[in-house]
Amino acid sequence: MENFTFVGMVVRFLLALLLVLITFNPTGYSFIHWFATDFPHLTPLKVVAGIALLIAWIVFVRATFQSIGMLGVLLMTILSAALVWLFVSWGWLDLANKGAITWIVLFVISMILTAGLSWAHLRRRLSGQATVDEVEEH
Repeated sequence: MENFTFVGMVVRFLLALLLVLITFNPTGYSFIHWFATDFPHLTPLKVVAGIALLIAWIVFVRATFQSIGMLGVLLMTILSAALVWLFVSWGWLDLANKGAITWIVLFVISMILTAGLSWAHLRRRLSGQATVDEVEEH
């Protein structure tokens, strides 16, 4: 935890982005697109890949909710929506461009997952306080 760096956060972001984009992206080359071809016929490879992606999503989402909680996810989502609104008001973004909106949503999901994966490290660095899990005594 003491060696958490900007590079470590970038790596977490790239892993989150990779997970999101492998699962779905608007290019047509994603697990969702691959899985949908020939559905409902399933191959063992599609099932194994789907289970692996599900495991990765559970790890990332669970870590995110344990770290920043529902309130943190909600606040990051609201902030992202406000930024989109700002960019639309400045004319930088057109809401009619569904492809751009899709990419922005995928990027925001990656950022939220990154925050969840990095928050304990950032909090410790900013406040000097370590985050610990609660342990039940029996």
